[in-house]
Amino acid sequence: MTLLDLVNACAQRLQDAGVSFGHGTLNAHDEAAWLVLWRLGLPLDTEIDERPVAPEQQAQVQSLIDERIRTRKPAAYLTREAWLQGVPFYVDERAIVPRSLIAEVLADGTIDAWLSDQTIRVLDLCTGNGSLAVLAALAWPEVQVTGADISPDALAVARINVNQHGLQDRVTLVESDGLAQLPGPFDLILCNPPYVCQASMDALPAEYRAEPELALAGGQDGMDFVRQLFRDAPPRMSEDAVLVLEIGNEAEHFIAAFPELEVAWLDTSAGDDQVLLVTRDALLTL
Repeated sequence: MTLLDLVNACAQRLQDAGVSFGHGTLNAHDEAAWLVLWRLGLPLDTEIDERPVAPEQQAQVQSLIDERIRTRKPAAYLTREAWLQGVPFYVDERAIVPRSLIAEVLADGTIDAWLSDQTIRVLDLCTGNGSLAVLAALAWPEVQVTGADISPDALAVARINVNQHGLQDRVTLVESDGLAQLPGPFDLILCNPPYVCQASMDALPAEYRAEPELALAGGQDGMDFVRQLFRDAPPRMSEDAVLVLEIGNEAEHFIAAFPELEVAWLDTSAGDDQVLLVTRDALLTL
């Protein structure tokens, strides 16, 4: 069997089993390619070609696909690795699989126009495995970053990533319920909060239920955490500070909760209603 044959066969198995995607891949073929290459110890940019795969290696791959189908765990929990904007991160079941669209606006410079040379204190709230904190430190070598989360388990995973990227001197990790332990002031707040509304939580596939519910569930309309954040943030923000917030597919609920709030919607690969930016001055109008 060739590598191409193996990937195609594994993709068909994933498709037939009805597994769900969205944790680094969006379809069966891409997920099969990821799992096959990882199991074979090949770089993820390896060309899927006609090279032969030994029977014992085929068996190892099929065992991994069996586990993916049986457990319904996201592939990243099986490989202990996720990629965001081309940067590798360690992840396990203690933290949500990193996939925040905020990573895109960090990488492409979308929010740079709202920043200045006075932007030196950055907060990544709900940091999870620390991926956005790390990406912010990599994007702006002059800033100091605080990564905060209510979960000590998630922070233990974040510590692994901060250490692996050699950012111990620039990224500080803090256990905090929202902003309670974070006096600031911060010049930029990044936040991918729990924002999934109850109806969506009830309909989540098993792969998403394998993640910590604490990182997903945002109450009846998904905005419970956001309401508290908007109340608590202004005193912890410097005068010209901005807050970048991901709300995913909950734009309708966000607008209903904050109908008069002036925000800037940012373009992402998922559309222009998933990530927004709001200034301190705008928050003070609430």
